[in-house]
Amino acid sequence: MDPCPFLRITVDSLALHLPHAAKPSNSGGVHPTATPCFCKLRLTNLPAPPPPRQTALLPLSSFDDSPPESTSSAPGFDLHPLSCRRPVVLEVKVYTGRMGRTCGVRSSKRLGRLRMSVQVDRVEGRSSVVQSGWVRLGGDKPVARLHLVVRLEPDPRFVFQFGGEPECSPVVYQLQLQGSVRQPIFSCKFSADRNSRSRSMQLDSSNSTRGWINSFYSDRERNGRERKGWIIMIHDLSGSPIAAASMITPFVPSPGSDRVSRSNPGAWLILRANGFSDSNWKPWGRLEAWRERGPLDGLGYRFELVSDAGTNSRVPITESTMSMRKGGSFCIDSSMVGDFSANGRPPIRGLVMSSTVEGEGKVSKPEVQVGVQHVTCMADAALFIALSAAIDLSMDACRLFSHKLRKELCHDQQEYIS
Repeated sequence: MDPCPFLRITVDSLALHLPHAAKPSNSGGVHPTATPCFCKLRLTNLPAPPPPRQTALLPLSSFDDSPPESTSSAPGFDLHPLSCRRPVVLEVKVYTGRMGRTCGVRSSKRLGRLRMSVQVDRVEGRSSVVQSGWVRLGGDKPVARLHLVVRLEPDPRFVFQFGGEPECSPVVYQLQLQGSVRQPIFSCKFSADRNSRSRSMQLDSSNSTRGWINSFYSDRERNGRERKGWIIMIHDLSGSPIAAASMITPFVPSPGSDRVSRSNPGAWLILRANGFSDSNWKPWGRLEAWRERGPLDGLGYRFELVSDAGTNSRVPITESTMSMRKGGSFCIDSSMVGDFSANGRPPIRGLVMSSTVEGEGKVSKPEVQVGVQHVTCMADAALFIALSAAIDLSMDACRLFSHKLRKELCHDQQEYIS
């Protein structure tokens, strides 16, 4: 498998030095050095829609001629170099005061702005430093000074796309050259048969796992409304199953409602084929999903890595919400989780994976990006494909129970719409 070239612009070592200004004796306001400061970062001069704007807190530094005492970092921006034939512009706006609004009034005041040109088409396989140190923010003297380190880092990725919706058992393609080359790499087999899991899958029942594996499977077998028994198998080109996502906790509505609640989420187990048998599996990750209430009608989710040591050794990786109407992106980034290592190797900076998710009722063909550092073999990549299928299918599993599902998602004919 050949990866696609991607770049990451990282912004680290953020700190702010404010000029020494006397506090007016007749002022009832708050002196700037006593208030929090933050910055907003964005990229401009891009041919495609820019990455989302980011926000980072700015620790205050007493000196502007030496490294700051404490710093912060921004999540960073991801780019495809082939889509950027001209320099992009990094814009940083610095504010003093609190983020957001109070009673409809903005609580912050802008101190200044920094614009920096970044040449992204000349990276030759290694990191380069674009800026390191203190820079002056425009404005009248005395001026504030911002400390930052801007790096341009290669972040190659494998890019995959489902050839159809996961519940339709599609082929998964690897994309190259910005999608102009599509090569079949995996095939999927989806089943909503509630008995298929017990017939076709057997979890590793060694002494180290027998005691805790049953704790993943819920005893919630209720008569009435529930969505359960879904499973999607990922096969390599030879037809051997190498990864799977199995619904282990049914998606059921909370009492008195027609939605899956956060207090009673459904869950998937992400599985890796164990050994040479195609019916022996080992848990790798656990995904929970529910439907959030409130102003944002969203799909809430939580993903954890699991190990042989027991249920208490699960490692939280990511928890977030995406819009049920618009969809979004399921993302795992090492800047979010710090020490993520999917295959036992030392933790590495950069993207772990991202997967697109379409909104409720829309045709979804997820595109999956996986950092090359986290793939040592086909089975590693297949785990992320199974995880992306699980989050996409969770959008259907969390559909309001007053709505019917499409027939591919239902084992019983009366459960679906024709």
